[in-house]
Amino acid sequence: MARYKLTLEYDGTNFVGWQRQDNGLSIQEVLEDAAKAFCGEDVAAFAAGRTDAGVHALAMTAHIEIEKAVSADKVRDAINHHMRPHPISILSAEAADDDFHARFSCKRRAYEYRIVNRRSPLALDVGRAWRVPQALDAEAMHEAAQCLVGKHDFTTYRAATCQSDSPVKTLDEISVSRMGEDVFIRCVARSFLHHQVRSITGSLVEVGKGKWRVRDMKAALEAADRTRCGQVAPAEGLYFVRAEY
Repeated sequence: MARYKLTLEYDGTNFVGWQRQDNGLSIQEVLEDAAKAFCGEDVAAFAAGRTDAGVHALAMTAHIEIEKAVSADKVRDAINHHMRPHPISILSAEAADDDFHARFSCKRRAYEYRIVNRRSPLALDVGRAWRVPQALDAEAMHEAAQCLVGKHDFTTYRAATCQSDSPVKTLDEISVSRMGEDVFIRCVARSFLHHQVRSITGSLVEVGKGKWRVRDMKAALEAADRTRCGQVAPAEGLYFVRAEY
């Protein structure tokens, strides 16, 4: 068997997420079906992160195995051909060692949330960003976000349906920055809880609007109470940025 490490980008708007599900089309299903169309084998694809419905990826890492060893470039080009016209693209493919696993070998994962902070509705970025019409103070949001760095019980910023064994996670980095109308929230950690980044984003927007202060963000975290979370930001502004190995 030959194993290949793949780096993909995709627009998650019309997918049920990365993982195969009975209720709609997933990224995994399209990739596996395209690989089978190329090599004639049943292929299982594994990813560094299982993004939710509507969430995008700039550089998702995945791996597959096929019986016949072919060049990595051929794997990339052939699977891309069979995935058309779906908005999924393998950016690169490379031969990988047998012990490489896209999920279990991953040391850290990075997500980015994009907010467009303007009064006018979106035209070009519909489905790819969250428009917040009220003025946001990105510096205050960044300051408030720093209380989340480190190891904490993130129950407040965790979906009620989260299946993780523990709400305790270590957030390595979080930053909030502005570039014109765009406000970016970037998070890096070994792993994340379900809806963790979207929950944090929604609460930071409350800070940006001036409705919460830094102490409110910290108090919500320490309460370990889901009802203390601000609104959960919509999926369309979230991007899987990279996996680190």
